[in-house]
Amino acid sequence: MFSDRRNTTRWFIIIVSFLIISLILWNTYTFFQIFKNEERLKMNLWAKAQKTLINADADADVELPLQIFSTNSSIPIILTENNKIINAVNIDERIIASATESAHFLADLKNENDPIVIQYAPGKFQKLYYGNSALLNKLKYYPIALVLIIVLFAALVYNFYRSTKMATQNKLWAGMAKETAHQIGTPLSSLIGWIELLKAENVAESTTQEIEKDIERLQTITDRFSKIGSEPKLENLDIIAATKETIDYLQSRFSKQVVFTFQAPELPIFVLFNATLHSWTIENLVKNAIDAMKGKGNLDLVMEQDGEWIQIKVSDTGIGIPKKQFKTIFEPGFTTKKRGWGLGLSLTKRIVEEYHKGRIKVVQSGIGKGSTIQLSYKKSESI
Repeated sequence: MFSDRRNTTRWFIIIVSFLIISLILWNTYTFFQIFKNEERLKMNLWAKAQKTLINADADADVELPLQIFSTNSSIPIILTENNKIINAVNIDERIIASATESAHFLADLKNENDPIVIQYAPGKFQKLYYGNSALLNKLKYYPIALVLIIVLFAALVYNFYRSTKMATQNKLWAGMAKETAHQIGTPLSSLIGWIELLKAENVAESTTQEIEKDIERLQTITDRFSKIGSEPKLENLDIIAATKETIDYLQSRFSKQVVFTFQAPELPIFVLFNATLHSWTIENLVKNAIDAMKGKGNLDLVMEQDGEWIQIKVSDTGIGIPKKQFKTIFEPGFTTKKRGWGLGLSLTKRIVEEYHKGRIKVVQSGIGKGSTIQLSYKKSESI
């Protein structure tokens, strides 16, 4: 109910804003036409004054025509006779001095307004070409400027709304992650106690060791969730060794139908990162790749140096990603699975970019040809 009311209010504001913009544009257009007609009337008076002045004899009173001429201080005018320029008003002298520039300027005036024909004697004509005044030109571009300002304002409002929404979502995911870690912690403590009881009952050591491995795994998952929403501790560690350890663990847990390959420089490469969160990042990418291959195919993880950066590329032979989804796959809630929250890659992006100041992107993918996702971290000095 509250959401419907909020959407109704939002659409009401949008419609009212659109009506206000339409009203402003319509009024501006109306003013523009009024001013344009007024300038046309002024030019008709100017043309009549020109005709009067041409036909005036030595004793005629030409004070009024001259006064009409002097009132025009903003409208550019070119007067022609037999296609030759005989007079120019309110135009730069350098333009009139150049035959090429004056011809171009005259062509512009012809496009702006229809000429006024002055017949000052039988069979003798002059043509008055005029342009829009500076005020009219400003008024002409005013709606464009207004629309641009409104679009900019709308973009700022949209960005603010989007940022606020994303911040709220991030807080929600962080709260859910911390609550999950808290809820897992209670039964986990009990499981640790039960392990000690099993040992006391002389249960086979191999059995308790496997249970302890799973408990350690649950502790790792709890640790990961507890770090979401808080600033993790970064350490200067060998990222190759940490990545290899995660790959070895995952390889032992997945089907033999997934063929793992791992390539990396032989020397250690040090990066400031959190080992727990980095392990989660690699695990998310590997699990997504295996899901894309439906549990069968080749998964390659390649680590390469590129100047000050170390790049980790995870490639699969899965169904591929459409190019238009290269960025949207990292957005919260995006998923192609029938079951899933769409949080894995969005959390991965947050861990990589916000916590580790790295980069993540899809470098290549083709439908039915697999995909490659690349992580980039800036190297630090070795210990």
